[in-house]
Amino acid sequence: MRTGDAELEMRGRCSAGQKVGAGITNHRLALSETFCLNCGILALDEPTTNLVGPNAASLAAALVRIMEDRKDQENFQLIVITHDERFAQLIGQRQHPERYYRISKDDHQHSIIEAQEIFD
Repeated sequence: MRTGDAELEMRGRCSAGQKVGAGITNHRLALSETFCLNCGILALDEPTTNLVGPNAASLAAALVRIMEDRKDQENFQLIVITHDERFAQLIGQRQHPERYYRISKDDHQHSIIEAQEIFD
């Protein structure tokens, strides 16, 4: 596992669940990058499920690097479906995303979709 430029030895430091979560995240990113070299859309549905704080932050940093690498690719869009607002904020703190959509329920349990501009 890596944090920044430092490689971390996971043996004896992480629970089995954390190790599995980190492995799954690495595989998801590797597969996404492999199959999405010139594609227009990268969609992730609840990518932080079963990830603890530092691993979710690491995933956000990896996605930001992908966005930075693809900023000149006209057809690239990143779609992330998440309930993790902190994760969305970590991705949205960068200059590349333009907006995100917040979905909530009204008093009658009808969905309300609101576009949220990143730079407001």
